[in-house]
Amino acid sequence: MKVMIDICIVPVGVGTSVSKYVAKCQDIFKEAKLSYAMHSYGTNVEGEWDEVMAAVKKCHEEIHEMGAPRITSSMRLGTRTDRNQTMQDKIDSVREVLGES
Repeated sequence: MKVMIDICIVPVGVGTSVSKYVAKCQDIFKEAKLSYAMHSYGTNVEGEWDEVMAAVKKCHEEIHEMGAPRITSSMRLGTRTDRNQTMQDKIDSVREVLGES
């Protein structure tokens, strides 16, 4: 089953800058060959359920290995069975309504 997630992973106890941890997760999503798009407060990821969840788990494991004693993550996810839809399809649909297509 395909899933789209919006995830924000926050390492705790590592100081105020978290960019190297965000970069690590971007690398993990890329290595897993998932579609992903970073935004200012998280990352959208799409792919097969098990592959996406395995990548999320790997993000936690590798951030802990980088020295973060604690991680808090928030994730919203969605699935559909009526059609195959990508993250870009969703954006394009709203842009069409706005007359920006």
